[in-house]
Formats: sequence, C-alpha cells, structure tokens
Amino acid sequence: MTSIAPEKAPAPTPATTPTAAVELSIGGMTCASCAARIEKKLNRMDGVSATVNFATEKAKVSYGPEVEVADLIATVEKTGYTAQEPPKPAARTEEGTAPAEEEEETGGELGTLRQRLLVSLVLSVPVVLMAMVPALQFDNWQWLSLTLAAPVVVWGALPFHKAAWTNARHGAATMDTLVSIGTLAALGWSLWALFFGHAGMPGMRHGFDFAISRADGSSSIYLEAAAGVTAFILAGRYLEAKSKRKAGAALRALLELGAKDVAVLREGREVRVPVSELAVGDRFVVRPGEKIATDGTVLDGASAVDASMLTGESVPVDVTTGDAVTGATVNVSGRLVVQATRVGADTQLSRMAKLVEDAQNGKAAVQRLADHISGIFVPVVLLIALGTLLTWLFMTGDATAAFTAAVAVLIIACPCALGLATPTALMVGTGRGAQLGILIKGPEVLESTRRVDTVVLDKTGTVTTGKMALHEVVTAPGVTEHELLRLAGALEHASEHPIARAVADGAAGRTGTLPVPESFENVAGLGVQGVVDGHAVLVGREKLLAEWAIELPTELAAAKAAAEAEGRTAVAVAWDGEARGVLTVADAVKPTSARAIGELRRLGLTPVLLTGDNKAVAEAVAHEVGIDEVIAEVLPQDKVDVVKRLQAEGRTVAMVGDGVNDAAALATADLGLAMGTGTDAAIEAGDLTLVRGDLLVAADAIRLSRRTLGTIKGNLFWAFGYNIAALPLAAAGLLNPMIAGAAMAFSSVFVVTNSLRLRRFR
Repeated sequence: MTSIAPEKAPAPTPATTPTAAVELSIGGMTCASCAARIEKKLNRMDGVSATVNFATEKAKVSYGPEVEVADLIATVEKTGYTAQEPPKPAARTEEGTAPAEEEEETGGELGTLRQRLLVSLVLSVPVVLMAMVPALQFDNWQWLSLTLAAPVVVWGALPFHKAAWTNARHGAATMDTLVSIGTLAALGWSLWALFFGHAGMPGMRHGFDFAISRADGSSSIYLEAAAGVTAFILAGRYLEAKSKRKAGAALRALLELGAKDVAVLREGREVRVPVSELAVGDRFVVRPGEKIATDGTVLDGASAVDASMLTGESVPVDVTTGDAVTGATVNVSGRLVVQATRVGADTQLSRMAKLVEDAQNGKAAVQRLADHISGIFVPVVLLIALGTLLTWLFMTGDATAAFTAAVAVLIIACPCALGLATPTALMVGTGRGAQLGILIKGPEVLESTRRVDTVVLDKTGTVTTGKMALHEVVTAPGVTEHELLRLAGALEHASEHPIARAVADGAAGRTGTLPVPESFENVAGLGVQGVVDGHAVLVGREKLLAEWAIELPTELAAAKAAAEAEGRTAVAVAWDGEARGVLTVADAVKPTSARAIGELRRLGLTPVLLTGDNKAVAEAVAHEVGIDEVIAEVLPQDKVDVVKRLQAEGRTVAMVGDGVNDAAALATADLGLAMGTGTDAAIEAGDLTLVRGDLLVAADAIRLSRRTLGTIKGNLFWAFGYNIAALPLAAAGLLNPMIAGAAMAFSSVFVVTNSLRLRRFR
C-alpha cells in the first residue's frame, strides 16, 4: 500500500506579541445583559479580548503588555460592577469543604437572598389573597394591603432598585430596570389611588382577573401585582442561584478529591505535612484506604488503586514498583512508597479541573447570538412598554388598562432565560463528563460533535493495548496446553524481551505459578534454551529448532504460517528433541474495542483504522473489531495528510489517538479525541480527553456532547419562544402583571432545571 506524501509545510507566520490572561470574578451581575455590557466595555480596551459568563460570574480576559489587571478591574467598576482576581484556594477543613463555601451556604449571598425571599413571601401572600378573593376584603382591607406590600416592594425588591439605579447612572438598562420600574410604578399608582383617588374609601372592593379588565383608575390598586411580582422574581432568583450551585457541583467535587495531608519520608522518618508542601522528588507513604497525595511513581510496594473518581472505571488497577500513580486515587490494599513527579497545578487532577473550568467559562457561537440579543433587548422592551401605554391611551382612553398593560410588558420581558440557556447546560454537561472521565475543552467542541460523520482510529494504544500479549496456543498431538505453557513460560520468564514477557505473563495467567529453570541461556536473535523440570527446552524462532535438527510437523508449520500472514509473531516450542507447539503473540485488542465500534456506528459514524503497521496486521485487527476501512503503512508525519484527504472528500472527521505522532492529526481533525493514558502532546492537541483510555468512552463522549448541545438549543428555543409569545400577549392586555411576573420567573427556573437533567446522563 502506498503512503500519502506529506504536503509542503506552510511558511512560518510572524511572531505575535505575547498576551497574558487573567480570570476575574465579577460581582453585581443580575442578567445576561449585564454580562454583555461588561464584555463590550472590556473589548473596547486596546489589546484586550474578553468573554464574560453570567452563570459562572467570571470574565476570562486576554490582554497585551500595555494593559494591567488593575486597568481591567477599573473598567469593570466604571461600568457599575465589581471585579477581583479569584483568591487562591482556601485551606480545606478536615471535612473537605472550604470555609468560603460554608459561609456562602449559610450567611453569604444565597443566605441573604433566602431571607429576603421568605420575608417577602410571608408579607405578599395575604396581599394577593385579599386582592383575589372578594370574601376576604373587609372594610379598609386596602390599607392593610399597603402596610404589607410596601416593605416587599421597597425592601424586598431593593437589589433590583439598586442595580437599576447603578445602571441608569451609567446610561444602561438591564432586567433590573424592567422589574424596578414595573414594581415601583404599580406601587406609585396604588399610592395615588389610595391617597388622592377613591381607592382608600371604606368598603372599597375589587375583583381579580388573569387578563386586564377596565375599571376606574382612581379606584384601582395594584399592590398585589407589585408584591406578587417581587416575590415571584425573588423566588426565581433564589432557585436560579441554587441551581447554578448544583450545576457547578461537579467541578467543586473534582477540586475536593485531593488528599489534604501526606506522610513524607524525611531522613528515614515519616513526617505528616500539608499536601501544598510537597515538592517534586519527595518520597511519601500511602497506606491502605488513603488517597495518593500527588502524581508519582511507585518506588516500593504493590497494591490495587481505585481510580474511579477520576476515570469513571470501577475496577481497581494493580500497581507495583515502577508504575505511575495519579493523585487523588485511593490505595485499596498494600502499603506504597511513592516518589512525587508532579505537584500543584501540574497534577492530572488540577489539569482536569482547569480544562473543565475553561470549558464552563467558554461560549458557543449560539450563545454569543443570545448575548447580543440580550444586550439590546431591554432598551427595546422599554420602548415597547412606552408604545403600549400610549397606544392603549389613544385607542381606549383608559389610563388604568394602559398602565396595567405597560407594567405587564415590563415584567414579562426579562431576558434572564436567554443568558442562562448555554452556561447552565455547559456547566452541568462538562461537570458530568468529568465525573465519567470525559473532559470537554470548550463549547465550540459541541458543535463539532454534531457534524462529525467519520471517526479515524489510531490502532496502537487506542484500539489495541499497545502491549504484546499471548494470543493463541497450538499444540502437537499428545501435548496439553497446560504442559506447553508451563515449560515455555518458565523459560521465557527469565528473559526481558517483550515477546518473552508476553509469553511468560500469558502462561502464568493460564497455568498459575511457573517452575524455576535449572539452567537458562539466551541465544541472540533466535530465542532461549535451558532445562525445566528435567526437560531440555527450546523456545524461539524456527531456526533455533533447526540448529538442533528439529523440524516443525505439518500442522504446526501451517499454524505458524497462518499467524504470520495475519501479522502476528509465532514462537516455536520444543523439548527433548521434538517440536511440541507454536505460541502466537500480538498487540492485544482492548476488550471493549469491538463494542465501542458498534456504539460509534450507532451514532452514525463511519470508523476508519489508521496505522503505521503492515496491512496484514491492520486488517486482522480491523476484522476483529468490525472496521471495514483500513489505511495502513502510514508514516507518523503522513497521518495529517490522511485526515486532510478525508476532509477533502467532504467528510467531517473525528480523530482518536494517544501518541506524540497523533498530536498533529488530532489538531487537524474537525474533532480530536485524545486518550488520557496517552502523551501530554496528544492530550493538549485534542478537543475531548478520555481520561480512562477506553475507546468505549469515545462513544459516550460524543453522546454526552450531543446531548449537551441539544439541551442548549432546547433552552434557547424555549427562552426565545417565551419572549416572542409573551410580549404580544402582555401588550394586548391579556396578562395580569402578577401572572406575567410568575411566568417570567418560571422561564429562568425551567431553563436551569432542564440543564440539570444532564446530571442523569449514563
């Protein structure tokens, strides 16, 4: 098979001025239009590129050398919000919760919002009931309504009024502007009617309609609308805030996985120190049941390690001297002495958390459109409300109905759901992915998973284990498989050759303990010979047997030829002057690969096997796992050209790989899936990282990404649809302001709740 010639390398591009990046915590945002304003102001600065995420309340900013972080913070503050660099992670308590998080749960912003909501609800319910049920309207009931409603509108809605005033001073309008104007207008009208109209007269009664009804303006009060809207919106804000915390729970759980302290070996003694004091090269002890403090290499001991919290794989992995272990995994059985190889932000856990956080802070193209709409939506709504007021006055001359319709427009039109549609789904989807060992690098990746129709699979380390393993045992007549493996395995166990190791490991796994050879000799290039249990044993090439005048019988020669035709390595075994069998060794196919190929096909993807191995080996592996299209004998540098050729055929290509030689192809493909068991170069180049290194997770990753994208689009559909449908109803006088407030709060809660369904992804 001919290989594809690499294309001419492109001319190097001139170096660009390096930029620094910072992540700022933003305070005071109440809706998507707030985020859009801050983003616009930051991006107007020279050399600055910023994205502001309403759900995570963070701004990710890249800036040039002429800009300082203090300038960025000053710009945000001039816009009417607060900004600061996130503090370093606080010391964790023994229970594993950061003090800051505990404070937020009890007395922080969420606690204050909860208190404001509860008081407003207690005061609002009687007001709404009295307005809706004429039987409850005793003489002078309207004055009790005012007494109860006024604190709700003034104190309960204070955050909305403050934000509206701040925005007004900066020449802007947000959702808070709509709520503040709407509730204050309803309260103001009611005060005028009570003190200067007929509404304050003893014996005044009025009914409640879901739509707008005409009445004498001087005898109409809207206290139930003002108080009810405030309570509904506070309830929506509170549920939204709680849901946002749940949405980010997976990332917080990921950050909490690490050990808190560690037993370091210093001058032969164990000294327990905080994990933050560990340095590369330190040796530390991990006892059964303890978490491994950081990434390292086992120096002494053997154990099973439970890595389920990082990989999603439930079966513990056996480790021994020389094996790599990952921080935050749990030592199940034996005592281990580990040497730290990576600490702090360099560990796999920290890198995973950073990838997840970056993905959650990103924006899909569809969200940028929503943000743009949110930014211009509020001023447009104010104009629509004014137009509604004037139109009703002109058409009917009824000031009460005109005012009610205008207030309903103001309250129903909140663009909050638009701002939450993408970030909440991203937070939940990427967080759930992290729990399952799937790291999604950013929102743009989701769009790629929808379009992909071809998946190119690197063979070694992706479809196969990348390690030689015993594949087939063929025995001569009168020889048992157990006997053949026992004698051949014993002799090969004394050799360090990869093929010998594969035979020895396979033999030990099938027969148990292997005997110790009485003598052993390595014959360079041919195999090994020695004495085992009194038998003179030969294991190696056919030529080794020929030197002892031993020929392979017909059936063994045929088995050897068949194995070699499929690209496997055949090892001949003889003892006491006779050929006794043939063992075949090959790069073993991973147990889940065939099932994974089936799953990828069910997702509508065409699998292609790509390898540098010879065609026979590649086709044998492809046949075993169910792949029809094979591209073999490809040089590492030509893998990029193969991906480009498939793209030129009109295909949208996903690439799955794990080696340094796959990194360029992963970056070139429309979607790169890097095996987490692979090299750092491959992981860096991939769009999705499969921490477990199991091809079956590739199908899960694409399913999760598509499900997340589907949730985002569903959220945006309902958010847009809600506003498009609700505004005309409100302007036409078909919605009572209080019902409008409830519907507006429900839209935001619906979007967040819909996103939380992703937590159940399996």
